Amino acid sequence: MQDAATCFHCQAALGHAPVEAVIDGENRRFCCRGCAGAAQWIVAEGLDDYYRLRRNQGGKVDEAALDYSAWDRDEVRDAHCRPCPEGRQVTLLTDGMHCAACAWLIQNALAKDPAVAAVNANAITGRVEIRWNPGKTRLSALCARLAGLGYKPYLSVNEDYERAKRRERNSLLLKLGLAALVTTQTMMFSEALYLDTAREMSVATRDFFRWLTFLLCSPVVFYSGSEFIRGMWRELRHRQPGMDTLAASSILLAYFASLYQTLVGGDHIWFDASAMFVFFLLSARILERFARNRARAQVDLLARAQPAFAWRLNGGVREQCPIGQVRAGDVLFLPSGEAVPADGELVSEAVEVDEALLTGESALQTRRRGDTLLAGSTLGAVAGEIRVVHTGQATQLSHILRLVEQAQNARPVQNVWAERLASRFVTVMFLVTAVAFAVWWRIDSDRAFSVALAVLVAACPCALSLAVPAAVSSAFDALARLGVLVLKPDALSKLANVTDVVFDKTGTLTGGQARVQSMAVFGSCTESEALRLAYSLEAGSKHPLAAAFNGFEGPPAAFEDLRAVPGHGVSGRLDGVEYRIGKADFAAPGQPDDGVWLGRDGRPLAQFQLYDPIKPDAAADLAWLGKRGLRSHLLSGDSNERVRETGAALGIGALRARATPQDKLDYLKGLQAAGGRVLMVGDGINDAPVMAQADVSMAMGSGAWLAQANADILLMNSRLRQIPQVFAVGAHMQRLMRQNLRWAIAYNVVAVAIALSGVVHPGYASLGMAGSSLLVTLNALRIHSVKP
Repeated sequence: MQDAATCFHCQAALGHAPVEAVIDGENRRFCCRGCAGAAQWIVAEGLDDYYRLRRNQGGKVDEAALDYSAWDRDEVRDAHCRPCPEGRQVTLLTDGMHCAACAWLIQNALAKDPAVAAVNANAITGRVEIRWNPGKTRLSALCARLAGLGYKPYLSVNEDYERAKRRERNSLLLKLGLAALVTTQTMMFSEALYLDTAREMSVATRDFFRWLTFLLCSPVVFYSGSEFIRGMWRELRHRQPGMDTLAASSILLAYFASLYQTLVGGDHIWFDASAMFVFFLLSARILERFARNRARAQVDLLARAQPAFAWRLNGGVREQCPIGQVRAGDVLFLPSGEAVPADGELVSEAVEVDEALLTGESALQTRRRGDTLLAGSTLGAVAGEIRVVHTGQATQLSHILRLVEQAQNARPVQNVWAERLASRFVTVMFLVTAVAFAVWWRIDSDRAFSVALAVLVAACPCALSLAVPAAVSSAFDALARLGVLVLKPDALSKLANVTDVVFDKTGTLTGGQARVQSMAVFGSCTESEALRLAYSLEAGSKHPLAAAFNGFEGPPAAFEDLRAVPGHGVSGRLDGVEYRIGKADFAAPGQPDDGVWLGRDGRPLAQFQLYDPIKPDAAADLAWLGKRGLRSHLLSGDSNERVRETGAALGIGALRARATPQDKLDYLKGLQAAGGRVLMVGDGINDAPVMAQADVSMAMGSGAWLAQANADILLMNSRLRQIPQVFAVGAHMQRLMRQNLRWAIAYNVVAVAIALSGVVHPGYASLGMAGSSLLVTLNALRIHSVKP
């Protein structure tokens, strides 16, 4: 029964002035005119069964109709629509489809258009597939109908990538299905041959079974097994034989030896073994791909986080345009529930944003006028507007993705070592196989080839090749889900040897939201003028203290020749006079080294005492590091008083105040010269050289891009709580790698020994090999249960 306090269409709570409309002769109340219009259309078209069928809350309809005319452009059609017999086919995404009733409504509502040939709405995946004639109805009209019912349509920003993933998945499943079907058939025919122990089967019948098995097995070997044959070709071309070389050699050897035996009328064939090789190997390969794709899932989500279109405000009118046409300075309208398409400054009073994809933080974050909104975050229930600052490849999201892609293209040292071990192992196993064949030829020539083939299969180092990359990729995925991106492949391994952790203060141990606690002015300078000059000098600076001077009124001063002096401050010229802000010896020589000074031609104009509170979780997390035996250090360019206060509050005894970038670099080198292994945690441009020098480095996601580019690990939500999480996952990754390597080596040794004894059929040896790969993969996935 409909609750009288909720909207009849979307079931959201009614506001102070609900809209009323007559539906089927009854007076119904709605939260807005958009929902009222949707309900009236649904009933008028005879689709009111939707209200009786649905089990979940419906989608809220925007009162203002959105213009989807940009979706009719040729570039959109070419990128996202596919030809079909009816004309065009497109797959749209929507996040408002909550149940089967929603899917039923979408299908029937769109089918009302005579140009629509077929609609398939999937409430589980949120996808709507439409086949229609674009000569009769434009795509924008269909999208407007969806939006008018409360189901906002979206286009994937990377449809080509989605299609490639679907093609790869479908191809692998088709190959596996063929291998499974044929393997059962070849085993049945081969069993008939094996059971003829008394040699009573006629030669014609025997040959018939053999040629039939050959015909069935051939597509499995050369189609389903093409994954391994191509892999062998790549490995041999690079002169680095590995897992695929042994796998493909086993498959082809069994196949061609069987063909030879069939042609000459020999006693044994192994077509069933070659089909079993492909089936079991391909099963293991698909499971390994699944684990790898799961490990990349969070990064793939980041890559697809940017929408394909943006709503640009032009003279107060909303117009939709492709994201590639958005430029810095444009003002964009952000509908509620949609992704932010570019980095920008919030123009609206306040909005709530979901930054879980970027930071791993599930709670909505409040952003106010003047705050930065990042591409990849999603607006909450209230719409807003931003002024674009960075677009495309210049956004922080794109910057982070480039760093992650570089990390994924690199390989950890352990991975390189495991690959070299596997390559040498393959060479040794070929020699062992040859020796096994020679020995068994003397013992029992009829079984020599079968035993050698079993040895070759058992020796396949699938588990050994997967041992390290499975653990590493699972660890990277586990951290990505926590809002931590690993940018250097060896970073987690190096954490195990860290002895000292060096922290920057501002923006790292403190919130980076400094405010002016008190100020003193000198001469004729007023407080408002001092704030205006300080802000104008700091404008554009990436230092977290720059935001402390936002409280001035009026336009900023037009400084020229602005120059930042790392570790000291900022200088600039106004009307031919030089102004400086920063340390006392830089901005106002001779004054006490306390706070931040503003000076003109070396004379003091103002002194600012700033307050930047310590992060709430800092004390507990530094205590956790101390329990692990790690020594904490604090290096900061701030005043002695502030650094001592912070160190005392957090229990850090090793302090260095008023430290320039060179001072920090020298300090780290001193720790390393004494035998220490240093982890540097910072967020500013000044921290970049120190991060490059450190054995391992972590940068805050809210910090400067230069610091992030030099970091090994990026803490996206800038919380110190993530540091213990990284240490815990890194330690568990090391344990999993050791377990996987021990298991893989032990399996290969035992399996080869059993195969050498001649008690295992080559096909069943492949089953054991696939099982060992599966075990290694599943063991690596246990890392998701790690708690710091």
